[in-house]
Amino acid sequence: MNNPRIAEAIKSAKEYLGAHADEARYRDSAASAVVVDGLRVRVTGTDGSSLETDMVAGVGGTGSAPSPGWLFRAAYASCAATLMAMRAAEQGVELPGLHVDVDSESDDRGILGVSDDVSAGPASMRVAVRVGPAADMAAVREVVEWGLKHCPVDDAVRRAVPVELDLRIG
Repeated sequence: MNNPRIAEAIKSAKEYLGAHADEARYRDSAASAVVVDGLRVRVTGTDGSSLETDMVAGVGGTGSAPSPGWLFRAAYASCAATLMAMRAAEQGVELPGLHVDVDSESDDRGILGVSDDVSAGPASMRVAVRVGPAADMAAVREVVEWGLKHCPVDDAVRRAVPVELDLRIG
């Protein structure tokens, strides 16, 4: 997994942002969602990326695509794995067989509005990381912990992020 190309790209990006701090902060590109049919939703990005979501039949969907909640967990797992791989490349640490699972515990009463005392979002989340045999387990632990600490999705889960609603009718 040691990748000098990744390490060099990170080094270059850090040097650039160190010299151009005014360019480090920006608004991320939008993900735009449109209801296609029932609870099936198509999400597109400004670069042409797209995906669809659907809900399970128990709440009126058809289960034809992953749910938004599953995609959230997928984003969390892939973001964490990416940041761990980036740090490993930067530090020259091998992470053989890196595997990240993210699951959560939810209570459907929140999402369905059955009880205002129950949150709509997950009650808890778990990140499980597996790495094959490695020579330096302390270095692996540092890389894994650093990866989570710097993962934007992990940060959004752990920290209250201000959300602004921009509603337009007509």
